Amino acid sequence: MRTATALVSVAEEQRVPLPARLVYHTDDPYAVCLSLGEPAKSVTWVFARDLLAEGMRRAAGVGAVLVFPRHRCLPDTMRIVLRSPADAALLEIPASLVTAFLHDTYALVAPGAEGTHIDLDGCLARLAGPNG
Repeated sequence: MRTATALVSVAEEQRVPLPARLVYHTDDPYAVCLSLGEPAKSVTWVFARDLLAEGMRRAAGVGAVLVFPRHRCLPDTMRIVLRSPADAALLEIPASLVTAFLHDTYALVAPGAEGTHIDLDGCLARLAGPNG
């Protein structure tokens, strides 16, 4: 887990600093969790670890999560857009934090090795249900 203060803006409102946490669990090796706000009242978004990594190099994503790399005007800031059907928020987070977080996740599960950390038989059994 890595924590930081993110600057969040919605529509034309001014940016607001919010606590942000990036979390990775080896039992869901393809995903990362991004939580915004105080732990008791946080909102969590789950999206692909590969999306976050690709966003370090170039604009990435479609749909609910878009990730944009550093910009020359903000060399240590990444931008993440979180969209819902009702609204969208722009999150600015330190790129160095994201780099360190991804490095931590790769130490736990190497890129390309995610499938070896999933219990496919267990997942299929749960999907089939008790009579499956």
